[in-house]
Amino acid sequence: MPRRVRDGPLPVGGRTVQLSSVGKPFFPDAGLTKGDLIAHYRDVAEVMLPHLRGRPLNLQRFPNGVKGHGFWQQGASDHFPDWVRTVTVDRRGRGGTVDHVVCDDAASLVYLANLATVTFHAWTSRVDHLARPDMVIVDLDPDPDQGLEVLRAAARAVKAACQEVGLVPFVQTSGSRGYHVVVPLEPGPDVELVKVFAGELAALVAARDPERLSVEWRKAKRRGRLLLDTARNGYAQTVVVPYSVRPRPQAPVATPIDWAELGRVEPGSYTIANLRRRLARKPDPWAAMADNAVPFDPARARLDELLAERGS
Repeated sequence: MPRRVRDGPLPVGGRTVQLSSVGKPFFPDAGLTKGDLIAHYRDVAEVMLPHLRGRPLNLQRFPNGVKGHGFWQQGASDHFPDWVRTVTVDRRGRGGTVDHVVCDDAASLVYLANLATVTFHAWTSRVDHLARPDMVIVDLDPDPDQGLEVLRAAARAVKAACQEVGLVPFVQTSGSRGYHVVVPLEPGPDVELVKVFAGELAALVAARDPERLSVEWRKAKRRGRLLLDTARNGYAQTVVVPYSVRPRPQAPVATPIDWAELGRVEPGSYTIANLRRRLARKPDPWAAMADNAVPFDPARARLDELLAERGS
């Protein structure tokens, strides 16, 4: 369990964050309070911040806990302290701009947790190349009637396809029903090209196992198959940041794992209650992700070859 915090000033990273209402129940089924949520983010800041820094965020907030009303916040509030970084980004196709929060330090992370931010959702690009992603996401969303065997097989199939085109895939528990397969890229092409690439890669994987996998969004057309969701790769779309808590009863945490762990770790295995124990014995499996980023063009060319071979 995280170490407890109290109402009042909390020194964090050379700044002071004022905490309030830390005793408020936030995950009543798990016996966890707002203070437990804040303490979680304080404790995971070192491993979480590399995955947060430089990325515009959407905040999923639940001021009265996960059984109360929740809402999404894109733009920073006027009352945020000036040391919480923001970036102004264009609304493509909609006009206007949004001042997104960018969480670069532990104090900002704790401050946002004190605002009842349960889950942090980040762009797939960073502020210095907003239209050029540095990752590709495939979200595995199983049908309720499918078991873990199908889910894990789907993750391994996505991994194999990524490797076939020269990419280095990583995996994390979603903290919800599935897994996320994430591939680092060298920033290069526009986000729309990356989105098309992700969709075609997922379609190739689904075509190899059409009885169990699909890229069809409409449930009626999926007919009980697992969805390989690539919608998170669009402009201003966001993905759950590693070590974020999900708004579910037992406070599960999206957790990077090694591929070798896939066979024994379930999507909701790690929670606020047990994550510190994991981090005490195992370093972040995604720590070297950026070192494995590869150029987009060779992967695109290799995928084209695979698609041509399948169509011939």
